Amino acid sequence: MRILLAEDEKRMAAALVALLKAEKYDADHVADGGSALEALKSGVYDIAVLDVMMPEMNGFEVARRARKSGVKTPILMLTAKSQLDDKITGLDSGADDYLTKPFETRELLARIRALGRRNVGFQEEGLRFGDLLLDTASATLSCEKTGQRVRLSEKELRILEYMFASNGQIMTREQLAVKIWGFDSEAEYNNVEVYMSFTRKKLAFVGSGVVIKAVRGLGYELREQDV
Repeated sequence: MRILLAEDEKRMAAALVALLKAEKYDADHVADGGSALEALKSGVYDIAVLDVMMPEMNGFEVARRARKSGVKTPILMLTAKSQLDDKITGLDSGADDYLTKPFETRELLARIRALGRRNVGFQEEGLRFGDLLLDTASATLSCEKTGQRVRLSEKELRILEYMFASNGQIMTREQLAVKIWGFDSEAEYNNVEVYMSFTRKKLAFVGSGVVIKAVRGLGYELREQDV
């Protein structure tokens, strides 16, 4: 799961990024509201954690503009303000949850997990698409039709997790590169093609009727083959 953290206080941001990565999340950090809004519009994030007080644009305005642009990413708002009116403002702006500073890291992680469970396709036992079940906790892929299962590498897991959640929509190579490797990565598009090849082999190994199709000039889509 990829998380966007928008926080302008350097020490707080560094500590939260380290915490998220220790919990096996992919975390990207921005330090101002304008960058947060552009990152949210990219559509590659599963959850956004936004500080309210940021340069250029506050968290309330980021959430408001993101929702107006059609962004559906769950948003957790972080703020030093605890007044009821501020909480209502945050929720009315489009935030899904609200956490007041200072906070316990265990509560932050619990709220992130709760928001993650709201994503399309999530079930307690994993993510489903066609005859496939993706267990993100154990990084395994299984086919309900054949009973076969296989262990996935980290990148294969991220690719399938993203494609399962997209529910059959076409994913561009750029979207996949940013989603799996991050904005600051030097990974090239051929990395996407290489790992797509690996992932296709895993689908074939478990005997699934689901395939990854290359859509010329666009990208890739997850598709159930006609039987």
